[in-house]
Amino acid sequence: MTALMQQMNDEDEALNNAQLDISRRSALLSAASSTAALLAISSGATQALADDGSNGGVIRRTPIKAAWKAVDGLNSLEEDKKVVSFDASAYKAMMDDPSRTPLFEKAIIQRLNSAPGGPESQIVLDLGTGPFALFAIVAAKAGAGKVYAIEANKGAARLARETIKKIGFEDIIEVIEGFSSDVTLPNNVKADFAVAEIIGSVASEEGAYATVLDAHNRLVKEPNLSSSWIPNRIQTYAAPASYTLHNMFQPPEFDWGKLDGEPVRFNCRDKGLQLLSDPVIVEDISFADITKYKMNGRDYIFTMDGNRIEENSLSFFEELRKNRMGKVEAERVAQATGGSFTGMAMWPRLILDAEEKIDVNSRAYPFGGHQKSHWQTVLPIMSDLPVPVKGGDEITVSVHFDAGSDIKAPPSYRISGNVLSRS
Repeated sequence: MTALMQQMNDEDEALNNAQLDISRRSALLSAASSTAALLAISSGATQALADDGSNGGVIRRTPIKAAWKAVDGLNSLEEDKKVVSFDASAYKAMMDDPSRTPLFEKAIIQRLNSAPGGPESQIVLDLGTGPFALFAIVAAKAGAGKVYAIEANKGAARLARETIKKIGFEDIIEVIEGFSSDVTLPNNVKADFAVAEIIGSVASEEGAYATVLDAHNRLVKEPNLSSSWIPNRIQTYAAPASYTLHNMFQPPEFDWGKLDGEPVRFNCRDKGLQLLSDPVIVEDISFADITKYKMNGRDYIFTMDGNRIEENSLSFFEELRKNRMGKVEAERVAQATGGSFTGMAMWPRLILDAEEKIDVNSRAYPFGGHQKSHWQTVLPIMSDLPVPVKGGDEITVSVHFDAGSDIKAPPSYRISGNVLSRS
């Protein structure tokens, strides 16, 4: 940790006067006691030792696991928590996201202008239009002949109609209330293309697979064409990650097991979470080829990046000091957190157009750096205590995602594996 020590030695004492970052993490940090902050991360961990048989080395094997449903920890459209829903602030965050909305607008306009008969020849389907009917209105303004905007949330559908009427597009845009699986378009028409911004922070968690599969079978003219879908493809990226609060709050004062698999969700700019290796794709759904999509489990091996661990420790130290933690304490917590595994961080990537030139990234592509997004980074806590890691250690995981074929049933997710640390 030479770089970290140098960072400490060079630190300007004016940092003590930095404004407190108002966030959930900083609130918890300010409440933390020194004793809780300095708990040893290795105490109490259940680990098995095994000889690898190749060079006499010993591998420490620590089991990790998490399982949850898409609605766990999120708002639901129904009392029995089957379908993810959103409040007004969430819809506004989506609309105002500069890494999302302008790119969807570009893709919609580009698709309309590419139609041989011109935009007015196109019937557009907007799946999950929301209270602002944002992309339905984009299509109407760009000259679409007809737009069908489907919305399952009654309140959002009502507001969408009001918005459309206010700007004078009620003759072009028709809002249809209900789940798209229960809807048949008027006169049994089919759309030339569909806009389906029903993508979660784990890409499939808002029911995109079931919704698009149904629309593919019934509501779109040429569903096997990539140009029939915006987005054309959705992906979930994942990488092992460290989390400050997992290191600071531990038993008996705090029991992470009580989350019972429910993931922690982070702003994608939150530096209290750092990645331990480069990310990989764990979910990749092409809407044009959705009938061929297989949900069988897959296995992955991640090798811990020593450079990332050192850089992460520096970043954790800076964040802790911004939140007014003392130097010595911040150094210990930063080192412990930087060299520890909490869970698999996940986030979505959307490829909007058929040529795959317009993409939406919730974290910086391709290495998963922090950036602004309305989507969140999803982190299931996979061990009650943080698992110590160092450069060269490996994490093996089996990923089982059931995106589900029923729109009214929540997708489910399961990840299990081991941290393999050589002594």
